[in-house]
Amino acid sequence: MGPLRRGGPALALAALLGFGILTPTGSAQSADPDLDVLFVGAHPDDEASLLSTFGQWQHDHQVRIGVVTITRGEGGGNAVGPEEGPALGLLRESEERRAVGALGVSDVYNLDKPDLYYTVSAPLTASAWNHHDVLARLVRVVRQTRPEVVVTMDPAPTPGNHGNHQYAARLALEAYRAAADPAVFPEQIGDEGLAPWSVRRVLSNAAGAEEEVHGPDCEQRTTPAESPGPEYYAWGGRTAPGGMSWEQRERLAEREYRTQGWAGRPDIPDDPARIGCDHLTELANRAPHAPGAQGPDAPLLGALLPIPGGLPVGTGLAAVADRARVVPGEVVRVGVEVTAPASTPLRAGRIEPEVPPGWEVRGDGAFGPVEPGATARAEFDIAVPPGREPGRVPLPVRVRSAQGEGETELRVDVVPPVVAEQAPLPGVAEFQRWASAAGLPLLLDAVDPVQTVPALGARDVQAVVRNNSATARSGTVRFEPPRGFEVASAEQQFPDLAPGETRVVDFRVRSTDPRMPTGTQGGDHPYQLTVRTTDGTTRTGTAALELVPATTIPRAAAEPVVDGEAGPGEYPGAVLDASALWEGEQCAPPDCAATARLSWHGDALHVLVDVVDDQRGTPLAPEDCKRHWRTDAVEIAIDPKGDSENTSSTFKLAVLPTTRGDGPPCHVRDADNHQGPGEQTAPGVTVASKVRADGYAVEVSIPLRVLPGSVDPLRMGLDVLVYDSDTQDQTGQSRIGWSTWAGVQGDPYRWGRAVLADHPAGDPVPPPAAVLPLDALSSVDSVESVAQAVRLGTSLGGAPPAGARATRLTGARAEQGEVLAGLAVHGPGVVHLFVVDAGGAVLAEQRIEVDGHGNREVRLPVAGTPARLLAGFGTPAGATAASAADL
Repeated sequence: MGPLRRGGPALALAALLGFGILTPTGSAQSADPDLDVLFVGAHPDDEASLLSTFGQWQHDHQVRIGVVTITRGEGGGNAVGPEEGPALGLLRESEERRAVGALGVSDVYNLDKPDLYYTVSAPLTASAWNHHDVLARLVRVVRQTRPEVVVTMDPAPTPGNHGNHQYAARLALEAYRAAADPAVFPEQIGDEGLAPWSVRRVLSNAAGAEEEVHGPDCEQRTTPAESPGPEYYAWGGRTAPGGMSWEQRERLAEREYRTQGWAGRPDIPDDPARIGCDHLTELANRAPHAPGAQGPDAPLLGALLPIPGGLPVGTGLAAVADRARVVPGEVVRVGVEVTAPASTPLRAGRIEPEVPPGWEVRGDGAFGPVEPGATARAEFDIAVPPGREPGRVPLPVRVRSAQGEGETELRVDVVPPVVAEQAPLPGVAEFQRWASAAGLPLLLDAVDPVQTVPALGARDVQAVVRNNSATARSGTVRFEPPRGFEVASAEQQFPDLAPGETRVVDFRVRSTDPRMPTGTQGGDHPYQLTVRTTDGTTRTGTAALELVPATTIPRAAAEPVVDGEAGPGEYPGAVLDASALWEGEQCAPPDCAATARLSWHGDALHVLVDVVDDQRGTPLAPEDCKRHWRTDAVEIAIDPKGDSENTSSTFKLAVLPTTRGDGPPCHVRDADNHQGPGEQTAPGVTVASKVRADGYAVEVSIPLRVLPGSVDPLRMGLDVLVYDSDTQDQTGQSRIGWSTWAGVQGDPYRWGRAVLADHPAGDPVPPPAAVLPLDALSSVDSVESVAQAVRLGTSLGGAPPAGARATRLTGARAEQGEVLAGLAVHGPGVVHLFVVDAGGAVLAEQRIEVDGHGNREVRLPVAGTPARLLAGFGTPAGATAASAADL
């Protein structure tokens, strides 16, 4: 029984009922929410690949680590049951808490945003998450937990990088600046009692779940000059308590993610040479570095852990250039700030930039004593020599005082006076605009420029000519194509460009070699863009073309019969090879291979896919016809006009060749303009299949009217993808297809091209607005989130605290077969009550609506031995609170 509160009707009611009372949030039983490190990800399991490093930090230095998960992964698969949406979110939250808890992480903050589906688009993610709201929630968590270091994902639209992952990392970087600024979300400071908080360092786990280097020597890698910041490697082969390696501990934790099919992940080998390194890259920093530091502690030195012989922990050190790019012969101004720790003065010292030979530095870096929390500033003019070769240049800035030394690292891009660069893809261009606005210019070139060309087809490739210099320039641009391509008018002139001005030059590029492989089998085909200015400056840059397959879909003389086989004259066109691997384990006949045939008749597209497969995956129940990647399936992807930036304006139909009990095939739309059961989202589509010992065939008729918007018959985007599972645990092993690239299911620009021969174009009709699955679980409805909020004294879901408007428990009493709950109601909202036993298992729960003011009694029938009553509360405006009472 918790401490009693004095006076008032709530106490009178509790005394009358004999309830035990526990003051809700902020009681003596609440833990301190302060953290040292905060990971920011999009889904449960995003942090999994870093658990070996987190475990070492926690064990070696008692670093307190927390996790922010913006969604609960409701859009993912479920390998253990039929749950989806919020019910799946509950499962995935529990999996995450168990997984990270095994490595010492107890605090997981869910921000209650929807996991719409797999997409590689950050803008689509932004439309689903409400940028202002989700950033406010994350900033609130940062200000509550006050971490020194934030670890996040890759913010760049690199090929296959989930758009949710990109956007989570963007939010982490925006929160780095916003949380420190009292003018951003001032209500959190004025109304909620929080204070601005300056995170000292942001690190990105851009390498993802698959470690790129292995063995103990991996930590010896040095940072390449083109990196946006220092890079660190932490080997997972060191011995953890209990005798196994940290990487093996991580693997045990990963197996908690059963819904994602991770329960059967293989053992980590004992051979040290086969154990990988986690890879972290610094993207933002306000703290001194330890130059050349390596190993698992290196990312924390200066920000959280002391540097031997270094400045006191808590010292701020930052250097900023007045512009991102500088031309040889010009001067860049650099500002440096040194801030004393909040409780420790700094003695007088000197700031000294270090520059390469031939560079010049002007400025006085001497500073006097700095009071606690105060800042010393210095400015330097750094002259770049006229003959300097372009490239990214690290410029260390050192601070020396009697208390020790510190270093930060400024990186500047030395650029030619005039450059020509391939125009970025729309998603990349949007990222570059964000990086500039966010003050992260070193991320502008994070994605290599590529453009796709259809095999034996042509397209316009744009080159952007930019004048970086301070004088007007003119000249020519030459496109030097790779082997197998030709360019009409390969050299073009550009007139005078004013300083800072850009101009777009179009080149018509044609694929000419019928023998060249497409997709990942052909890879990137580098080419050169050379600028020659009239004053004699020459600069050559590189970009790449990617070849995607192309086909002509003929008209069938008679309408094909949808029966799972090709009848005479039904498919008179070419047979497409859909056997190229794009993800998973390499496979070949008799394990997996596929061909596809297509035709059109009337107003319908017909597709016949024949799959070689000697081992069937898990047959799903007809009502579980979704998340097709869990078993054997065929996916037909159509981009009606061939111009979609993401799949929200496309049509993606998955067909499972059979269902449980040798049942009929089923079909479903996934991650497209209107995801859901095929009968509801694609009326008029018909499917058939024929299953045989060595595989199966799937035939589909797709009325063109069900596609999102009208079809451009001369440039329709098309892909045929095959998912192969050889197990009974609802996991896939191999993914093959026609146009194949990593993450191709989310990248319409990398799908193949199809011409509907002789099909009339008709009037162009834009796609309708996408119907996105936005049903997300609220933390009010998660007993584990409610229990954490009570323990830490925080609101739920990163939402504003309900404060005086909150409905809270005043106490609870267990009687024979039921629990009586006392509530103090202070306005409208929803209350979710949970009765739990001593182990935290839910014995009973009830969700009720409340309104008005006053006291209320709720009875919950219960079986078992109740130990505690928890309550989550949410207002109509989204504010939340949590409370609890012991029984």
